[in-house]
Amino acid sequence: MSPRTAVVGGGLAGLTAALRLADQGDDVVLLEAKPRLGGLTSSFPRDSAVGALEVDTGQHVFLRCCTEYLALLDRLGMADHVHLQDRLTIPVARPRPGRGPQRARLRRSRLPAPAHLTAALAGYRLLPPADRLRVARAALALRGVDPADPATDARSFGEWLTEHGQRPGAVTALWDLIGVAALNAPADGASLALAATVFQIGLLSAAGAADIGWSRVPLQELHGRAGERALAAAGARVHTGVRVTALAREGAGWVVHTREGTDVQGRELVDRVVLAVPPAAAEQLAPAGAVGLPDGWSARLGAVPIVNVHVVYDRPVLDEPFLAAVDSPVQWVFDRTAASGCPQGQYVAVSLSAARDVVGEPVAQIQQRVLPALADVLPRARSARVLESFVTRERQATFDPAPGQAGFRPPQRTAAPGLALAGAWTDTGWPATMEGAVRSGNAAVAALAAVAGRTAVAA
Repeated sequence: MSPRTAVVGGGLAGLTAALRLADQGDDVVLLEAKPRLGGLTSSFPRDSAVGALEVDTGQHVFLRCCTEYLALLDRLGMADHVHLQDRLTIPVARPRPGRGPQRARLRRSRLPAPAHLTAALAGYRLLPPADRLRVARAALALRGVDPADPATDARSFGEWLTEHGQRPGAVTALWDLIGVAALNAPADGASLALAATVFQIGLLSAAGAADIGWSRVPLQELHGRAGERALAAAGARVHTGVRVTALAREGAGWVVHTREGTDVQGRELVDRVVLAVPPAAAEQLAPAGAVGLPDGWSARLGAVPIVNVHVVYDRPVLDEPFLAAVDSPVQWVFDRTAASGCPQGQYVAVSLSAARDVVGEPVAQIQQRVLPALADVLPRARSARVLESFVTRERQATFDPAPGQAGFRPPQRTAAPGLALAGAWTDTGWPATMEGAVRSGNAAVAALAAVAGRTAVAA
């Protein structure tokens, strides 16, 4: 008889786990509290001044090195709905008062790693030649950092950069340009272990590892709706709008209690459970002692927000898929016109990572800061008319990647028989990215299989 398995949470981690389990023959039920799948990588409809928009909850990109995420897209039948750069290219702008922005481009060569970065640094005009040389030396030194060493996690990336000759201008114009978006923290607030993982895998492992990819359709279509179709085809049951309130051990299995009045009659009796929910919910639902961390571990793990500012102009202002900015309130800006279904003008979204100081501000105050800053890096925005502007906030976008946090990221395997954890916040070795979420889902399935004494079916 096939194991009955409940997956609690329908974000990328839960979706990955549910598909793997269904593919290996489990009787799977996926329970998601929200009305749609996709979690933090989904979309929602919005009626705007220009018509209906499909708005992504965040501006998510991936890299060629995100192999497990790319495998998930293939399993969902959505690999043809993303674009992946032929080679890494990042257009960058720095505002200059009274003049047009200074522009530069980080573009790798086709040489093998790490020589592929030589051309990118050589032509990066936002850094003086001496700083470019120091950056190259630091990048080579970063290859020798051991991310698995607890002492590495205890140190900040900023401290390490200072020790290796990186001046503040270089940190701002290069290291934080990439690191803030990838880690959701500036160098001074990021664990050296997580930073080393990002730069070693993304920039130093293979020439094409950091080539950037993005969705050409709304994230809800890429992940949520595609996930529902794939799960249904695999024989899994999916219940959205169903909040799990408690887990209880019963005999050799589990009772999953849900809020009364749901379409699953308030409880599910299963053999195994994957908890793919945020850390606080996982701590609340997991039995005492199951995770093996002291009480309050989820609060200690913390959370860092991301804010997005969405702007629809009456004409094109950005002539590339995205642009990064330095020395500006604008960090990264993306063209979302086609993907959102915007019927006129151009829709751009500004992603503000590590947004602790911004997330609590009123919408008008955020707009007053970001809209003029957009015009400073996108000169055509000065003469364009804003047709629509709004702000979205994800207050708990990622766990806090600060030094010393690795000890509060639990493994996927728990001490409770038949219970596994999944989520980008679990111990994947990666920061909180789409790749980390997918890796956690696959690791949760492997953890259940290890306990059952059998090998999980390969993805």
